[in-house]
Amino acid sequence: MKKIQMVDLQGQYQKIKDVVDTSIQEVLNSSAYINGPYVKEFQADLEKYLNVKHVIPCANGTDALQIAMMGLGLQPGDEVITVDFTFAATVEVIGLLKLTPILVDVELDTYNIDIEALKKAITPKTKAIVPVHLFGQCANMEAILTIAKEHNLFVIEDNAQAIGADYTFTDGTKKKAGTMGHVGTTSFFPSKNLGCYGDGGAIFTNDDELAHTLRGMVNHGMYKRYYHDVVGVNSRLDSVQAAVLKTKLPLLDNYCEARRKAASYYSNSFANNSSIVTPVISDFTTHVFHQYTFRVTNGKRNELHKHLLDNGIPNAIYYPVPLHAQKAYQDDRYNEEDFKITNQLIDEVISLPMHTELDEEQLVFITTTVSEFLK
Repeated sequence: MKKIQMVDLQGQYQKIKDVVDTSIQEVLNSSAYINGPYVKEFQADLEKYLNVKHVIPCANGTDALQIAMMGLGLQPGDEVITVDFTFAATVEVIGLLKLTPILVDVELDTYNIDIEALKKAITPKTKAIVPVHLFGQCANMEAILTIAKEHNLFVIEDNAQAIGADYTFTDGTKKKAGTMGHVGTTSFFPSKNLGCYGDGGAIFTNDDELAHTLRGMVNHGMYKRYYHDVVGVNSRLDSVQAAVLKTKLPLLDNYCEARRKAASYYSNSFANNSSIVTPVISDFTTHVFHQYTFRVTNGKRNELHKHLLDNGIPNAIYYPVPLHAQKAYQDDRYNEEDFKITNQLIDEVISLPMHTELDEEQLVFITTTVSEFLK
């Protein structure tokens, strides 16, 4: 059996090596490392794939979130609602811009933002909502957009983990994750479903004026060289990363399907285990399984984590500490009673290897090892 990896980037690379190597060599031959042809071509390809008017490539997913908030004109003191159960980048940029993060709880089954908690968190100072499409499926965007419209709020989708997922509205309309709010953001970190070989990110919007602002912001506020029309940052997707992403984008749906197949194997194997709650997929979204995260309900999550490592099976706990309890984001305003689900999840969740190269022999070994320990 091949060595089991949490993410097998080398195995994935070997299947596309010739095309990737050729593309990177073309960048080296051209020496157009910044804003070269591959950046523009990848941008156009991604716009077509997402069916969105504007894609603004940038240096990473965290920058994408920060620049999106800058572009919307959010001001210090404005309240931005997001979830307590997610990676810190989502709240990190809120703090960097001197905005006020308002953290709310998530749903026990989907791990995504709790709509009732969102409603309760809105105040006259609220200016934006940042739903996180966690682990690969969309939050309840129809409800979120309705609430946002009622209160005149911006919606910024954190789509770092769900690129390629489809959302279906009650009228049958379908849209890609990241394209439903005023602006969406994503990361192309190597382990993502669509990952490059370094850092990378992008911002999506159908708003022409906002797109123009964002294009200037990612490039020092310049539209014409050395003329700075807006306050910007240095956040550009380099040509080497764009070449990799252009090669991989046509394979994204296949990558997501491979992840779904592995996730289905996991879930079917654990279906009759009373100590395991497998991922729940909402009716309105597909799931692209950036992570396969399940709950261990018998109190033995930490023991399972160690047992798997002892047997050569990498695994991870996403996330061991909620944002409201992190030193950087502690606030006297927070009440533990408001985070009951998050506090439960941090004691129960565990994520198994999830990538495009998992084979049946590995899946059998992983599931058997888990099941025998959690009899």
